[in-house]
Amino acid sequence: MAVIDIVAMKAALAPGGRLFGLDIGSKTIGIAVSDSALKVASPLTVLPRVKFAADMAKLKGLIAERRVGGLVLGLPLGLDGREGPRSQSVRQFAANLLGVIDLPLAFWDERFSTLGAERPMKEAEMSHRRRGELIDKLAAAYILQGALDRIAASDPAA
Repeated sequence: MAVIDIVAMKAALAPGGRLFGLDIGSKTIGIAVSDSALKVASPLTVLPRVKFAADMAKLKGLIAERRVGGLVLGLPLGLDGREGPRSQSVRQFAANLLGVIDLPLAFWDERFSTLGAERPMKEAEMSHRRRGELIDKLAAAYILQGALDRIAASDPAA
């Protein structure tokens, strides 16, 4: 498949297909999953990055298990909206991923995902260690929820 605009994602999915939101880091991949109605994102897991082939084998297993039909990758833009080295790294990851996983993929601006995911944990006075364990999958859920909200806003049937 190819990279598509987020607005086209719903039409690219098979009926009942879910989306994965991915927060691609240098050491981990945070993963969130949508419901089949594409309304709610839920944090799923964090995959430690090992080697690309091993990472893809784990990701493919989760995709099959959860009946995922599309991927939303967080794109780390600068505050000014420009792409930098981290964005290019995510784009390269996406290109490699599309070489082994045949699903539609869309990018979503992740500028404030970590901040948005971390704020409620701080307000709940969660320990720094516990926040560290959860932040990547919560950031993935934050990214995916933003994309789902955009999909819903562009759907005339909603």
